[in-house]
Amino acid sequence: MTVWNLGSINADHVYRLPHLPAPGETLAALDYRVGLGGKGANQSVALARAGAEVRHLGAIGADGRWMVARMSDAGVDCRFVTETEGASGHAIIEVDASGENAILLFPGANRQIAAEAVAGALDTAQPGDWLVLQNETSAQAEAAHLARARGMKVAYSAAPFDAEAVRAVLGDITLLLLNEVEAEQLCAALGVTLKALPVETVVVTLGRRGAVWHGLAAGTEVHVPAFEVKALDTTGAGDTFAGYLIAGLAGGAEPAEALRLASAAAALKVTRAGAGDAIPARAEVEAFVSSQTGASQPSE
Repeated sequence: MTVWNLGSINADHVYRLPHLPAPGETLAALDYRVGLGGKGANQSVALARAGAEVRHLGAIGADGRWMVARMSDAGVDCRFVTETEGASGHAIIEVDASGENAILLFPGANRQIAAEAVAGALDTAQPGDWLVLQNETSAQAEAAHLARARGMKVAYSAAPFDAEAVRAVLGDITLLLLNEVEAEQLCAALGVTLKALPVETVVVTLGRRGAVWHGLAAGTEVHVPAFEVKALDTTGAGDTFAGYLIAGLAGGAEPAEALRLASAAAALKVTRAGAGDAIPARAEVEAFVSSQTGASQPSE
């Protein structure tokens, strides 16, 4: 199955700090670098490195051509990435000594993607293909509705979290990806419990406590613990998890297997500085899993 990703493409400006600054505080950065980022680009790279055939739908400014080249080098099909006037999306990322981060995001070209361009790209999509979305682009609701009408499966990462953005696509989602805080916020906004959400499957990531697959349509639940590693940089960990999970599912893996691979990929990612550029290849992830025999076994 082909995975289509309507996703953001950002330049990540990363500043390593002794601690995250308090309001009004000025800090000297210990290090600075620029790399590929954006939830969409990160997930596409993760999908490609996990072995999926992935086609990215997105937009950049002229300043973002290097990002498309880097995505292509990672194995992402970027024929449907368009160039618009103005600046590409970018993020200012602060990372402290423990690996925690704070992020300031400028959407740029990511919010200039036309629904008509998405519809044209999806003309060649097949029933059973996946469409991946995150809340960093325009045309999300239109894309989700069109994909479901074509018989595609739709995965949505509800981040950056906005309850109304989730509500707009909820009726067309196959797989909803949330962290623990986002799950609580969404249920409060909709006035429902997690198990009453109108989607087939919800996956909730729990940080160091792993992740839980809630098969709402099938009445199943699978929990995978996190692998224990020393975190250097948590930026892009959730995107790595999402990309590997969807790649596994698109490749026919059972939920427990796909979750374990995704958990391992995210664990490896946090040991490395950077976002999209630091996402591990599948061979590395499989070797890591083999070295952790007996650890992080899924439970149902």
